Amino acid sequence: MAQNIHFARPDGVSVPGYLAEADRPVGAVVVIQEWWGLNDQIRGVADRFARAGFTALVPDLYRCQSTVEAEEAHHLMTGLDFGQAASQDVRGAVQYLQGLKLGSGKVGITGYCMGGALTVLAATMTPEAAAAVVWYGMPPLEYVDASRVAMPVQAHWATQDEFFKIDGVDALEAKFADAGVRYEGHRYLAHHAFANETAQGPHRLPQTQYDATWATQAWDRTLRFFGQHLG
Repeated sequence: MAQNIHFARPDGVSVPGYLAEADRPVGAVVVIQEWWGLNDQIRGVADRFARAGFTALVPDLYRCQSTVEAEEAHHLMTGLDFGQAASQDVRGAVQYLQGLKLGSGKVGITGYCMGGALTVLAATMTPEAAAAVVWYGMPPLEYVDASRVAMPVQAHWATQDEFFKIDGVDALEAKFADAGVRYEGHRYLAHHAFANETAQGPHRLPQTQYDATWATQAWDRTLRFFGQHLG
């Protein structure tokens, strides 16, 4: 079952979100949107987690705004306070799911593109979370205090990504290693958004390309990782 809900941030502000409930949940996951907003594609991601046994909550970071235009998506993203989104919206979503006491009671965090960057930040700001999976997105390194990452982290990177280049990934992984983060990184011969099935056809951005083979492998790894740490 899926429904639109509201939940409270740690500071008490109410946040809208999309909740996809698993029939027999083993745990729960907060899913963080791409720069397009809370659209049908990211709802489908939450639904897929629910079918796999993880109740999923997508916090609506843009407050009911979404777009299919890259220029508008960039405008919405640049207007977002990433620190507030990670420390309040995402953390509030984790706390809400914890309160539902689903399965193991453990909650993970995952996100794609902009949501991947926010997943990295949230991993430093959400001590309640039990695991994180990053999909082809990272914040500027100066905002990453890897010493505050207490949870295991898995990440999926595209070696041909023009938005998040692999040398930046190298630097992030080095920072994780120096801090002793329990980290598992995977790289794919793919372009940005390789797991987004809408990143194909004539209307896709030229820097993005869906790849069903790599997407399937990354999803399998993600579900095994969350099964290990949230189950």
